[in-house]
Amino acid sequence: MAMAVAQHRESSSGSGSSISKHLDAGKYVRYTAEQVEALERVYAECPKPSSLRRQQLIRECPILSNIEPKQIKVWFQNRRCREKQRKEASGLQTVNRKLTAMNKLLMEENDRLQKQVSQLVCENGHMRQQLHTVNASATDASCDSVVTTPQQHSLRDANNPAGLLSIAEETLAEFLSKATGTAVDWVQMPGMKPGPDSVGIFAISQSCSGVAARACGLVSLEPTKIAEILKDRPSWFCDCRNLEVFTMFPAGNGGTIELVYTQTFAPTTLAPARDFWTLRYTTTLENGSLVVCERSLSGSGAGPSTAAAAQFVRAEVLPSGYLIRPCEGGGSIIHIVDHLNLEAWSVPEVLRPLYESSKVIAQKMTIAALRYIRQIAQETSGEVVYGLGRQPAVLRTFSQRLSRGFNDAINGFNDDGWSIMNCDGTEDVIIAINLSKSLSSTSNPASAFSFLGGVLCAKASMLLQNVPPAVLVRFLREHRSEWADFNVDAYSAASLKAGTYAYPGMRPTRFTGSQTIMPLGHTIEHEELLEVIRLEGHSLAQEDAFLSRDIHLLQICSGIDENAVGACSELVFAPIDEMFPDDAPLLPSGFRVIPLDSKPSDAQDSLTTNRTLDLTSSLEVGPATNHAAGDATSCQNTRSVLTIAFQFPFDINLQDHVATMARQYVRSVISSVQRVAMAISPSGLSPAVGPKLSPGSPEALTLAHWICQSYSYHLGAELLRSESLGDSVLKNLWQHQDAVLCCSLKIDISQVMLLFVFCSRYQFSSLQIKQGSTCLRQL
Repeated sequence: MAMAVAQHRESSSGSGSSISKHLDAGKYVRYTAEQVEALERVYAECPKPSSLRRQQLIRECPILSNIEPKQIKVWFQNRRCREKQRKEASGLQTVNRKLTAMNKLLMEENDRLQKQVSQLVCENGHMRQQLHTVNASATDASCDSVVTTPQQHSLRDANNPAGLLSIAEETLAEFLSKATGTAVDWVQMPGMKPGPDSVGIFAISQSCSGVAARACGLVSLEPTKIAEILKDRPSWFCDCRNLEVFTMFPAGNGGTIELVYTQTFAPTTLAPARDFWTLRYTTTLENGSLVVCERSLSGSGAGPSTAAAAQFVRAEVLPSGYLIRPCEGGGSIIHIVDHLNLEAWSVPEVLRPLYESSKVIAQKMTIAALRYIRQIAQETSGEVVYGLGRQPAVLRTFSQRLSRGFNDAINGFNDDGWSIMNCDGTEDVIIAINLSKSLSSTSNPASAFSFLGGVLCAKASMLLQNVPPAVLVRFLREHRSEWADFNVDAYSAASLKAGTYAYPGMRPTRFTGSQTIMPLGHTIEHEELLEVIRLEGHSLAQEDAFLSRDIHLLQICSGIDENAVGACSELVFAPIDEMFPDDAPLLPSGFRVIPLDSKPSDAQDSLTTNRTLDLTSSLEVGPATNHAAGDATSCQNTRSVLTIAFQFPFDINLQDHVATMARQYVRSVISSVQRVAMAISPSGLSPAVGPKLSPGSPEALTLAHWICQSYSYHLGAELLRSESLGDSVLKNLWQHQDAVLCCSLKIDISQVMLLFVFCSRYQFSSLQIKQGSTCLRQL
């Protein structure tokens, strides 16, 4: 095939004469600068013009009149090829820089591990020698004195600037020994393997005092920007309630020393919150690395007044911080170390694994910090695209406000205006009220509470046995109709608007059972999803029959990946207006499920996932398969704590009525969650026979309820007679005289799927549906 090669050349006037000599299609064609400029303008508008467009170009541009259409076509082909090669080269250069930095990081990690091995070998030999000469009890006493001496030194010198500088230098040395040395015995975080596509390298401590986690990774931001982000802890650490710098003064070496008071939220209603009184030291090393290190000045008694910290337990920050090194060609390599003593003695024994787990600290703080920085870097470079035309910073603010509002409701601090209502200590549901809380929008002042009232919160915590948190939260997210009351959602939504119908019972509404999930954004690894939920409803009043009563919720969902070790799972939502402004008032409610024990095996994770998301696959009437043999016994000891908090606005005259409604509603939600938890818990499985559920099981009743409700709403008739709606309702559906086929539309972040969930006996006899390699099995 003959081809013409286009060359962009700044030619002299003599080059025009060469064009005048018409060349064959098989010859090289030289274009003048004017011709190339004309072609480039067209390429910018349309990189792949049609034949008609190319002919039109020749007619409209006299300077191209002596070029054949075939040669114009070849020029555009070559131009697209060059553009593709340029992008590929740029992408390869970026990947090369990333791999080079990651290789350097892995080599440093390898050197650190070799030093750790050598140190352990030396210590082992030294201990063997001492066992023959030193009494074991004397050795223990000596170790105790070594551990307590630094804190005594800190207490003695914390009262003057010179002493603070000495503590800062000591903190710097200890932090660097943890970040790049062998001061802590680090082991790889389970499930977090390093690689080119990973966020970073993560490790947790093994057999050291307190809980510790370490991360290192490559970030395409400058060191000063990274330090600025990380020092603003409330922006990325969702459990940070408040951070206040009390004193800041320069150090003699060009660094700064700050005295910082930090408050953190408690994750459940069963434990008190933590606070920290720390020294934070920022300095630059001789090699150009930027360091921000921190440690507690004392365990108790120092810092703010006792009244300000009355609802907190003083915890301790052992030498921790951030080491940020600039990379050649831009970006930084960052090392993060978090080492805490959370005073586990102050919480109930069942919750102590939560305060003694390095995996939990790694997920909540260390990994979260590195992920947040990576997220900011990608947003800055324009790699992240969000929905509904919202800017990333705005959506990030919505997520932070939802998370903070939910934590405020769970903790109910007195200095925020919360007080417990009529509690004698025996109530299963705690009712707290806040008469000083105001919700308003600057863009819509009418949405503020204009009545004399406030916010009421009904909250409770409970222990779950053998229920995977990720599976439970995913079920609650996808099947809201199984636990939520639409009229309660409608009341909360109406209360946030200025109007006549702001109280329950004014406009009866029917919920269709349909919910649509509209994604707004997600973090770089999809560990947190921000979305808008539309609940479809219609008024039952005849005069409003044609008016939509849809409700919209702003929702964040996190921790739905079963492989994330130590991560808690959350579903937090708040009613919003359909066209919610950036400063829309939010009143968050939701669920938080925190694992207390080690995660079950991967095989068991797969089993529980299938049983939750595919209800019909568990409801077999015939003999069950044996694919679960041996797995059920491995997950009998998993525990998690579930915390529920729902907030309701109220008028002062209706306080008691709203409190009663809220308590009953939360109890009904708890009952629904317990029913769902029992259905998805693998504790009832027999290793010999696998999953075999009776037609009257909670899963079967749930599926049958969905089918009958959907049929009644869409067709205006009842699918089963009232006498058939018993415990064997699914069996009656299976034996229905008509062919029944049920499917649902699942709209999620990246796909829309049609899911077939049920078919009756007569439908099954003539229909076989395949999805992938799995057939819809006979129920």
